[in-house]
Amino acid sequence: MEKIYRAIDLIEQNNTEEALRILANHLPHAEEEELFTIADLYQELGLITEAKEVLYDLLPKYPDEADVKIALAEIHIDLEEDPEAIELLNSINEKDPQYLSVLLLLADLYQAQGLFEVAEQKLLQAKQLEPSELLIDFALAELAFSNGEYQKAITHYEKVYREQKVFAAIDISHRLAEANASIGEFETALEHYQTAESDDTETLFRYGFIGFQANRLDIAIKSWEKVLELDPEYPSVYQYLAEVYESEGLIPEAYSTAKKGLAMDSLNKDLFLLAGMLARKIGESEKGYQFVREAVAIDPGFKEAVLFLVENYKDDEDFQAIIDLLTHIIDQGEEDGYYKWELAKALEKEEEYQQALKFYQDAYNTFKDDSDFLKEYGYFLVEEGRKNDAISIFTRYLAIEPSDTELEAYLSRLKA
Repeated sequence: MEKIYRAIDLIEQNNTEEALRILANHLPHAEEEELFTIADLYQELGLITEAKEVLYDLLPKYPDEADVKIALAEIHIDLEEDPEAIELLNSINEKDPQYLSVLLLLADLYQAQGLFEVAEQKLLQAKQLEPSELLIDFALAELAFSNGEYQKAITHYEKVYREQKVFAAIDISHRLAEANASIGEFETALEHYQTAESDDTETLFRYGFIGFQANRLDIAIKSWEKVLELDPEYPSVYQYLAEVYESEGLIPEAYSTAKKGLAMDSLNKDLFLLAGMLARKIGESEKGYQFVREAVAIDPGFKEAVLFLVENYKDDEDFQAIIDLLTHIIDQGEEDGYYKWELAKALEKEEEYQQALKFYQDAYNTFKDDSDFLKEYGYFLVEEGRKNDAISIFTRYLAIEPSDTELEAYLSRLKA
């Protein structure tokens, strides 16, 4: 072992190159115990392939030695050679003292391959060997949690939680909170989050979100305010917090939060829309329009923003603004029938009847079974002197709304 000790000393002195030269020269003459040590050294130095070669040389001499097979399996896992690792681990005798470790490794491998039922079987087999081993309960909980089996996960997490609040650097309270929230048990989830106080922004964000789901808006506000206090550049919290402020009637706070969020994320179309809505609520109408137009500029297909603009322009009787907006949107390739209907109505208001007719005709393809559209379109055609077309549209309308006796009488007069 003298040369190996020399190599170890050189490694500790950061003279790795000379140490590797010594090990390589000694390898053909090394005894079996030395080979194990050399393999360990190679692994520590990140020379995984070299370690694998050494261990495979040892394997024929120790065909029943679990240590060799487990070490080789771990190397195969590091090299993303899972099938080879599984084959080695499955060849280890069930009566081997290390078989519990084998089962846990196999469970991880099968889970990584998406074979969740097989992974669970291996963990349950391990549980039979060591019923009181918390690591197995934790592994079963994590497997169920990752697979969306939250009730099953809760059962296993609770077993761990009774013994240890934190396991494998995981706060079990957080896992219980998330699992309970996923099955709609929001109050229980909140209790677990309250148990595990944290200044981690992701944890606080989730705590706030579960509070929001449970209609505990006080918790949502407090948690999300804390997130921004800790990390003002946490962009996704701004919209949620602004929406909660709004629902609580705190409009100035909501508006301020939305604007701060836009300073962090200038391409957030949803936040632009929210800021626009809030601006209108506090009387900053033109600023509101600017925000929502920005949302549409980011995404011309953002229908909610387009409709917000249309409805507010109608309230302001700014029909030219509707024409400008929808003409631009349609030119961008957004072939929404509702846009054409609204554009037709705006053009009619602006007495651009020929253009209005064109868009009514285009919208008809979408709304030919919509009674509101048919009635409106029919009256427009009458005003335009297109009596026969109007009769056809009103006839279709009455097939949908036969109880409209007033329109039926009007149609009779039109036909006379």
